[in-house]
Amino acid sequence: MGTADLNRGWRKVVRVITGPRLLILLVVLLLASLYLMIGAARDSTLFSNYYSSLLVANIVALVLLSVLILYQLQQMISQYRRHAAGSRMKLRLVVLFTILSIAPVSVMYYFSLEFIHRGVDSWFDATIEEALQNSLELSRASLNVRMRELLHTTGKLADELVGVENRSLALLLNDLRERSGAEELALFAISGRPIASSHKNLNHLTASRPNEAILMQLRRGESYVGLEPFDESRTRIRVVLNLPGTLWLQDARLLQALYTVPPRVSTLAENVQQAYTKYTELSFLRKPLKYSFTITLSLVLLLTMLTAVWAAFMYAHRLVAPIRDLVRGTRAVATGDYERRLPVRSHDEFGHLARSFNEMTQRLAQARDEAQRSQQHIETQRAYLEAILKRLSSGVLTVGMDGILHTANPAAAAILDVPLEELVGGTLESVAQRHPHLAPLAAVLLPHISIQEDDEWREEVVLFGDSGRQILLCRATVLRRKGDMQHDQVIVFDDITSQIRSQRDAAWSEVARRLAHEIKNPLTPIQLSAERMRRRYLDSLPEEEAGLLDRSTHTIVQQVEALKEMVKAFSDYARSPELHLRPLDFNQLIGEVVDLYRVGEGETAFQLDLEEGIPPVDADAGRMRQLLNNLIKNAQETVAGREGARIMLRTRWHDEQDGRFVELRVEDNGPGIPEEVMAHLFEPYITTKPKGTGLGLAVVKKIVEEHNGVIYAENLPSGGAGFVIRLPGSQRSFSAEVRERRA
Repeated sequence: MGTADLNRGWRKVVRVITGPRLLILLVVLLLASLYLMIGAARDSTLFSNYYSSLLVANIVALVLLSVLILYQLQQMISQYRRHAAGSRMKLRLVVLFTILSIAPVSVMYYFSLEFIHRGVDSWFDATIEEALQNSLELSRASLNVRMRELLHTTGKLADELVGVENRSLALLLNDLRERSGAEELALFAISGRPIASSHKNLNHLTASRPNEAILMQLRRGESYVGLEPFDESRTRIRVVLNLPGTLWLQDARLLQALYTVPPRVSTLAENVQQAYTKYTELSFLRKPLKYSFTITLSLVLLLTMLTAVWAAFMYAHRLVAPIRDLVRGTRAVATGDYERRLPVRSHDEFGHLARSFNEMTQRLAQARDEAQRSQQHIETQRAYLEAILKRLSSGVLTVGMDGILHTANPAAAAILDVPLEELVGGTLESVAQRHPHLAPLAAVLLPHISIQEDDEWREEVVLFGDSGRQILLCRATVLRRKGDMQHDQVIVFDDITSQIRSQRDAAWSEVARRLAHEIKNPLTPIQLSAERMRRRYLDSLPEEEAGLLDRSTHTIVQQVEALKEMVKAFSDYARSPELHLRPLDFNQLIGEVVDLYRVGEGETAFQLDLEEGIPPVDADAGRMRQLLNNLIKNAQETVAGREGARIMLRTRWHDEQDGRFVELRVEDNGPGIPEEVMAHLFEPYITTKPKGTGLGLAVVKKIVEEHNGVIYAENLPSGGAGFVIRLPGSQRSFSAEVRERRA
C-alpha cells in the first residue's frame, strides 16, 4: 500500500507539473511580482515593507523554474529516444518556442534594465530639484504680481468714484465690479461704516467689513492688499485703499475690492509643494529601487521563458492530429471536393478551426450552386437585353474608360452609317479615323469618358456624312462598380435632325405671321399719309418749312421701305418653300451669279478657282442663287471702301470613304469676324454692319440645312473671313451604294 500510495502521489505531482495548474500558479507569481514592482515604485513605505517578501518570492520562483525545466527536459529526451509519436514535432516546437521567447525577451530585458537605471538616475537629477524649488518660488511670485495688478486696478476704480453722489453709488459700483471682475466692491467710511456695496451673488446683502488692523493702516494713508482663505477650497485677495482727496476730510471714504483667486492656481501651488515633498522622500530610495527593478525584471524573464517552453510541451501533441485532418481536408477542397467535413475533436481554437473549415466547405458548395444559378440568370437577362437593344430605335453604345466600344446595337450602326462589326471591339479614335464623319462625335465623347466627372451628361453633336448634316442628341450614364476605378458608360443617342428642323421652322413661321400682322399692315397707310401730306402742304408753306416737310416725309417713306424690306427678308427666312431638287452644275451657277456682280463690281475684284469635273449636286437652283447672292453681298459690304478689295470663290470635290460632297469657299480680305460674334454668327439679327438686318447669313444657313449641308465661318490667317459650305453630291449617283453600306 505504501508503494501504491507513493506512485499515486508521484503521478499527481507529475500531473500538476505537466498540467495547466502549474501555468496558473506561474501566472499568479508573475502578477504578484509585477504588483510588488509597481507598488515599490509608487510608495517608498510600501517598498520598505515588501522588499524582503519580494526577494523570497524571486528565490522560490527560480527554484521552481529550475526543477520544472530539468524535469521537462528529461521527459523530452526520453520520448525522443523512444521515437514516440509526435516527439520530433514536439522537439521542433520546443526549440522554436525557446528561440522565439529568449531572443526578444532578452533584448527587451537588456533595454528595460538600461531604461530603468537611467530613468531612476534621471529622477534624481539636480536640475529637477532646482526646478521644483523654482516652481515654488514662481507660484509665490505669480500671486504677488497678481496682487499688485489688482491693487493698481482698484486704484483706477477709486479714481472713478471721486465726487460721485451717494444716490448713484450703487449703480456705479455694480458697473465697476462687472468691468473689473471683482467678487465684491464696497465703499466704507473711515470709521468702517458701510456706505454702498455691490456683490456678484445677489443673495449676499451685506459687505465684508475690513478688520481694525486694516482700518488703522488706511488711517495712516497706506493701502492694503492681502491674500486670505475663503471657504474650504478657495482663496481671495482683499484690496482696501483711500479714495483720492478724502483722507484728511471729515467724511473720508475707503474702497474695498474682493477678488477670487482661481481654484486652478491654488491647486497648482499645492501640487508643486506636494511634488517637492515626494521627490525628497524618493531621493533616499534610489539604489534600492534600481535593485528591486532588476530582480523583478529577472523574475519576469524567467517566468516568460518557462511559460513558452511549457506551452510547447503541453500543446505539441494536441497540434498534430488537428493539423493532419486539416491538411487532408485542404487537399480535398483543392481537388474540388466541397463535401469533405473535419471531425471536431475539442472546443478550443482547433475545434473552432475545424468547425470553421466545415462551414467554409459548406458555403463553398452553396456558392458554387449559387454561381451556377446566377450564371444561368445572367445568360437569360443578357439574351433579353440583346433582344431589346435590337428593337430599339435609339442608338446604344457601351464604352470603357480606355475608349473601347464594348456594345453597340443595330440602330447605332444605322444612325452612324457604320457597319456593326466595325464598332464593337474598336476604340472611338480608330473608328473616327476609318470614318472621318464621326470625328465630331469622338471629340465630344472622349473627354467625358476619360474624366468622368458627372454620373450623367447630355450633348448635341453635329455630323456631316453621305446623307448631309445630322444632329445627334447624346445622353450617357456612368456604370459605377463598387471598388472598381474603371467605369463604363452607356451612351444613348437619337437622330433629331428632322425634329429640330421642324420645331425651328414652326417657331419662325409663327414669328413671321405675327410680324406681318403687327408691322407690315400699318406700313402702307403710314407711307401714303406721308406722301399725301407732302403733296398737300408742300406748295403752301414757306420755303424753310416746306424744306423741313420735304425732308421729313422723304425720311418717313425711306424708313417704311426699309421696314418692308426687313419684314420681307424675315418672312423669306421663316417660310419653308417647297424645294425642287434636281441635279445642278454648281460651277456654272457660280459663274452666272458672279457675272452679274462683275458688271458693276467697281473697286471689288472677283477671283474664281473652280475645280473642273465636279459632279452635279441635288439642289434647288433658285434657293442656291439666293444663297450665292447673300454671301457675295455680305462680302461686298465687308470689303467696301478698302484698297485692293478682293472676293475669292473656290470649289472642291471631296470623294472620301465616308463622305462625298462639294465644298464652296467664299473668302474676302476684309477685317474678319470678331471673336465675340463668331459663335452666334448665323443666328437671326446678329450683324456687325450698321445697316444690316442680321438675316442674310441666317437665310444662307437655312438654305444649306434644307439641302442637308453644313456651313461654318472662319478667320483666315492672312486676314479676312471665309465661309465654307459643304453640300452632298447627287444622291442619284451613289444612293444605291449608301443603302447597301447601311444594310
